[in-house]
Parts: sequence; C-alpha cells; structure tokens
Amino acid sequence: MAAEDPDRAVGEPDRAVREPDRAVREPDRAVREPDILRLGRHSFGPRRLLVMAIVNRTPDSFYRPAVTWDESAAMDRVHQVVAEGADIVDVGGVPAGPGSDVDSSEEIRRTAGFIAAVRAAYPDVVISVDTYRHEVGREACAAGADLINDAWGGWDPRLAEVAAEFGAGLVCAHAGPQQPRTRPLRVHYPDVMADVLDQTLTLARRAVGAGIEPGRIVIDAAHDFGKNTWHSLEVTRRLPEMVATGWPVLVSVSNKDFIGEALDLPVGERVAGTLATTSVCAWLGARIFRAHQVAWTRQALDMVSAIRGDTPPARAVRGLA
Repeated sequence: MAAEDPDRAVGEPDRAVREPDRAVREPDRAVREPDILRLGRHSFGPRRLLVMAIVNRTPDSFYRPAVTWDESAAMDRVHQVVAEGADIVDVGGVPAGPGSDVDSSEEIRRTAGFIAAVRAAYPDVVISVDTYRHEVGREACAAGADLINDAWGGWDPRLAEVAAEFGAGLVCAHAGPQQPRTRPLRVHYPDVMADVLDQTLTLARRAVGAGIEPGRIVIDAAHDFGKNTWHSLEVTRRLPEMVATGWPVLVSVSNKDFIGEALDLPVGERVAGTLATTSVCAWLGARIFRAHQVAWTRQALDMVSAIRGDTPPARAVRGLA
C-alpha cells in the first residue's frame, strides 16, 4: 500500500496557490515572442510536440547502464533516434544520481568530441548537452550544441552566460534545495508548484538578463529532482500552471522513480506508465519530452496531436472507401 503524502491528506484538493502570482507571470509573456521556440536554426510553433532523445555517455546510467558508453554504440543510438523521429539529441556525460566522481575535464571528454561528431553527421538536428557546469557547456556549445539542459536549477549561474555567448538555448529547471547528484530526503514544500514556478521563472528572467534570447528559454518542473513521488504526481496534474506562464515547458519523465513507485514497478517495466504520463503532459500543454523510447514516444505524441486536431490522421479511409 502506498505511503500517505506527508504534505497533505489523501484526497485533499491542491488548493494552495492555484492561481500563482499573476502579477509575476504576466511580464514573462511580455519579454518573449509569443509561442515561438527557437532551437539551433529551427523555429517551432506552439502545437509542435518535440521529442528529446536521451544519449548518455556514461557507464552508470540508471536506465540500461553503459548501453551508449562506447562512442560507436552512442553514434548508433543517434542514428536510431533520428530515424525514429527525434527532434533533439540530448547528450550527457554524468549520471543524475550519486556514484563515481566525474570532474569537468572527464565530462568534457565524454561529451564535446561526441557532440562534434553528431553535428557533422546531422547538420540540422538540434543538439542538447545535459550538464550543470559552465565549463562543459562552453566546450559543448563550441562543438555544436544548440541547447544547454541544466537539470540542477542554475547551480552554476555561469551556464546562462555561456548560452548567451554562443546564442544557445537554456533549460531552466526546478531542483528545489538539492545539490547536483544528490537524492531528496524528507523534502517539504508548503506548495510544490508554487516553488517550481518561483525557481523556474526566476531562472528564466536571469537568463534573459544574461543576454539569452527569450525564445530560446525553456522551463522544466524536473520530476523527481528535489521531489518525492507525491510532489512529482502533483506537478504533473498542475502542469497547466507552468504552461500559463508563456514559457515552453519541457518534461523529463522517462522511466523515472515516481512512475515506478506509482505502479510498483522496476526500471525496466515502466514504459506504459511513461507513455501514459507523457500523453497527459502533452494534453496539458508541455512541448518537449525527454525520452528513452523515442519511437513509442513519437507515436504517443502524434496520437495526442491527432486527438487535439492539430494534425490530420496519417491515413483515413475507414467509412470513406
């Protein structure tokens, strides 16, 4: 039986800060061109749902460890995900959780040269680097990265300066009080979505102040980062509050622990829960979806687009011929 949410009684509605700070929200729409997301040489409209494919150059990832540790295997993965419909290739050199130490020089060795190879092979694909260090971000952008995916909530404030220097985008995520590569322990928020909005909007405004084009900034609730399962479930159902800020929303839910705990399933059996969560987030307005299973994620998102009426069926003959 699941443990009770320590922050509220089971069944209690999420009333607190349901209308978070409209006076704070509205200026965000004023500083950016409405609904246009610019990544690399591409511009994406508000109804375009983007798949960000995960390529981890680490031997100790939480999902399928070391499968793309070898560079040739990692490049095979890139070929595969591009063929499956990935819009963004997200290259990381450090696992999110605790484990072996990886200094910045080793992280650069794992990512920068590989990003250069991906850029050479795919001039038009959007490339992201998953890092919280400005030194790594600089080398990755010099090698061809278009986006810095900072999952640790601006822990290194110089990342924004690097993104501005190279004309790259920046993901502004909520990690709560967590230090990089640490796990949450009895973390408490009076209102988790209020905290998410406060941190991500503050980071987005700082990014604009650092010189990043507003159209290249994305916000992310960062499921499981600085959160327990109850928190991650709550930010999922309250995602429209993030969407209402006007900033494009990224979700990174693929095979995560909150899905495993909600369903009581190990990492290798969370695909159905991941796709369900992905579809809910798409329906609620998220625009970028970081994923391990790219082909299935692409299909789920295309189905959401068809249901919403954003795209026609790929083939429609039933009852017509």
